[in-house]
Amino acid sequence: MEALSGVHQIKVPFPKGLSGSTNAYVIEGERGNILIDSGWDTPEALWALREGLKADNLKLQDIKTIVITHIHPDHYGLAGKVKQLCGAKVAMHSAEAELIASRYSKFDELLDSVANDLSRNGVPQDELLNLKNASLWMKDFITCEQPDIMLKDGDRISNGTVEIQVIRTPGHSPGHICLYEPRRRLLFSGDHVLYETNPVVGYNPQSGNDPLSDYLSSLRKLDNFKTSFVFPGHGPVFNGLGLRVGRIISLYEERKKEIMRALDSGLKTAYQIAQEVSRRGGGAAFDSLNSWDKRTSVMESLAYLKLLVNEGNVGSVEMDSVLFYVSTK
Repeated sequence: MEALSGVHQIKVPFPKGLSGSTNAYVIEGERGNILIDSGWDTPEALWALREGLKADNLKLQDIKTIVITHIHPDHYGLAGKVKQLCGAKVAMHSAEAELIASRYSKFDELLDSVANDLSRNGVPQDELLNLKNASLWMKDFITCEQPDIMLKDGDRISNGTVEIQVIRTPGHSPGHICLYEPRRRLLFSGDHVLYETNPVVGYNPQSGNDPLSDYLSSLRKLDNFKTSFVFPGHGPVFNGLGLRVGRIISLYEERKKEIMRALDSGLKTAYQIAQEVSRRGGGAAFDSLNSWDKRTSVMESLAYLKLLVNEGNVGSVEMDSVLFYVSTK
């Protein structure tokens, strides 16, 4: 679908059994087209990308640059296959590139670190193995491709017709980037700003010490960029970026208050907080979640707790190798 003149949106489906799709974007240019994000590495995803291009009279071989907003599999997984087909150069932020090997090919140490974090934050031993291994299935839907181009904040990418600026927006992932086209004031936001949902911002061994603080700072950073339309990684294209950012920040503030209320009744682990605090948007009860969603919920709760500790509202103490959190207000 041509969303604007020279800017095309292609919905790339998730693997079978998962609902949803990733928005890939193609920006036309006289020196070749730019593809922003690629989707999961499945035959169905590659076919959807090919058919989406064909429907808009575009060709795979005209893609010269693949820009990856972040290396989560639904954005990065198919990039290697697309490169094989059209010879395009893959570009991403250097902070993301540094995570590829430990996340997708030599991941034993990372999984051990995840298990240690989960155990220290109250996950019971009989659940630990399932939560530790909850993400392993994703590696089957990724072609690991090291970037040809390492990006940094402020870099510009041009295809002869359009020039886009790289904005580093850590939080959802340490090297997450948005891409800004100043002439028409277009923002390609990846998972940083979505219209219908909030991205997962969780603490993990690759996230940095305070990912939620990073995320909120990155949201406010977008105030510096006047934007007419936002092209997100999932969901509809929208305008009113400032209103949406304000709403996201207010939702995070509400969740912080929920966690503080949960701490009013005693010391709690991140696992206990995850059990008590309702999932954002009104999801299922914690005990009914699958292992991946349980792990995500614990890591999200831990991100909030890290932020609250750094703000001076919460303290942590270790007892029998488990961290407990307590309100200091």
